[in-house]
Amino acid sequence: MKDNWEIVVGLEIHAQLNTQSKIFSSASNHFGDEPNTNISAVCTGQPGVLPVLNKEVVRKAIQFGVAIEANISEASTFDRKSYFYPDCPKNFQITQFFHPIIQGGRVFAEVEGKEKEFFISFAHLEEDAGSFKHFKKFGAVDYNRSGAPLIEIVSKPCMHSAVEAASYARAIRSILLYLGVSDCNMEEGSIRFDANVSVKKYNEQTLRPKTEIKNLNSFNFLQLAINKEVERQIDLYEKHPDKDPKDVIQSGTYRFDAEKKQVFLMRSKEGADDYRYCPEPDLPPLIIKKEEVEKIKTEIPELPRQRIIRYHQNLGLSLDTAHQMVEQKTISEFFEKACNTCKNKKSLANWILVEFLGRLNEKKETFFSLNLLPENIASLVNLIEDKTITSRMAKQIADIMVDNPEKSPEKIVEENPEFKPVSDLSTIEPLVNAIIEKNPDSIEDYKKGRKKAFAFLVGQVMKETKGKANPQIVSDLIHKKLGDL
Repeated sequence: MKDNWEIVVGLEIHAQLNTQSKIFSSASNHFGDEPNTNISAVCTGQPGVLPVLNKEVVRKAIQFGVAIEANISEASTFDRKSYFYPDCPKNFQITQFFHPIIQGGRVFAEVEGKEKEFFISFAHLEEDAGSFKHFKKFGAVDYNRSGAPLIEIVSKPCMHSAVEAASYARAIRSILLYLGVSDCNMEEGSIRFDANVSVKKYNEQTLRPKTEIKNLNSFNFLQLAINKEVERQIDLYEKHPDKDPKDVIQSGTYRFDAEKKQVFLMRSKEGADDYRYCPEPDLPPLIIKKEEVEKIKTEIPELPRQRIIRYHQNLGLSLDTAHQMVEQKTISEFFEKACNTCKNKKSLANWILVEFLGRLNEKKETFFSLNLLPENIASLVNLIEDKTITSRMAKQIADIMVDNPEKSPEKIVEENPEFKPVSDLSTIEPLVNAIIEKNPDSIEDYKKGRKKAFAFLVGQVMKETKGKANPQIVSDLIHKKLGDL
């Protein structure tokens, strides 16, 4: 981006809460069923029906508010947002416009190796609309999603790059997952991002017109869309430097075309007046007692940031490794179970994140699709720690474990004699002598204090034995021989 332009981004994140029933009716809140089967008279806006608020939806919203250190409103209200579209049978959506349940809040996210704080303006509850599907000769509406409970999380315009926006979105998603209030499945639309984007000169005090890019369903698309829109806005401003910014950028709702990698205007931006917000007459104010909030605070599980700090301070993982481990809750839970029986937690993290995930990604599998057991990976690390096997052997055993997930590493070692390290001095010592004799330059480098020379000699012996020699015995022997020299 050009240096004299400042990017300003705010995100609206819509996350579907994973309750069994919908926000205002007893209809099933489940994805993937036959169209128009999870519906009720309330979902489809039949005359005379009345909404009834789902208590579990409120509890999950409070959990999120507590997790982001927000203020939970003692009294919040529901409102009607009027709009006319086939997926909205009532011609209005029940939301919280005037008095949302969550006010303020903050989250921390890792941005290019550094922790950054982001601020939330508010979060509110609302019902989802149905889905309008376009076919070649007709359109059809599936109301299964109509009335699904949503929490909409609105940030302050505190992000200044696409990378920051994606990092913030990841942090929000992680919190929702660790709380267990949403499955955050992007492919199913359980979490969607709307990005509000504008640019301004660094010396300007006020914001220029913003555009809203709707329904982004991946972090990659979120970054691409923001960057493309920033480029477009800067290009237009620089082509028309003398025009009023309001005449250059049309505030509106845009969509991102992933194939063309461009944003396209869908409609001019509506304001609050266009939606004719008014209080929802069929729902009383939502009153939340302080005692209820305090009780929920005691039930909050360990959150991502807390877990990162614990992994770093207590287990000795680097901050980068801790972030990688915590980013996927399922992987972190797998690591937690493996830690129960593993002697070296740092080594275990490396084997999970690098060695096994790399192998699984190649096979397009996961720990869970293959039913790899955490205690087996812990056992593999323990075998290395106990010097029962070498690291090179462990990599071969890991290959076998991925192909045969039912086998423990101990069983694999038992069945394969080549996985028995060579510890016999009478076998290793002649090899050490030969390597030292062949590498006089390395001996001289070692005498000059170059540590790599020693590692080179050890590596040569291990190469001669095809990785079977006990590395500790090799190191001790070379130390002794070099000391004698």
